[in-house]
Amino acid sequence: MRRYMEDHARAGINTPLPKIECFENQFKNYEITISIPEYTSVCPKSGLPDFGTITIRYIPDQWCVELKSLKIYILAYRNLGIFYENAVNRILRDFVSASKPVRAVVTGEFNVRGGMKSAIEAIYQPKISSKRRK
Repeated sequence: MRRYMEDHARAGINTPLPKIECFENQFKNYEITISIPEYTSVCPKSGLPDFGTITIRYIPDQWCVELKSLKIYILAYRNLGIFYENAVNRILRDFVSASKPVRAVVTGEFNVRGGMKSAIEAIYQPKISSKRRK
């Protein structure tokens, strides 16, 4: 097995990926859940494939995510060396950057490997400014 290096920890975080596209939202106050049960990537340390389910729950504001572009974006992880934690947080970062939701949660539930199963959750909920609270 390859020796752990600091570069492993940052692997895949800033690799260019396809753009997530959006369309104008027509409604208010509802939640969308997207389940992606065929997520795959590669462990940057071992080079072995990782499999899991990515679930995205979000409350759209002005924009909804266009699903085909999201599918192409997620498929780009297939050969990307990235740790579970980085993948979930990167998906959230890119998703929020593209759609600017009211709230978003990305959960990664990864298949058992080596007798261990991991679940990672990253949450985006913007802080309410003091001006908005008044």
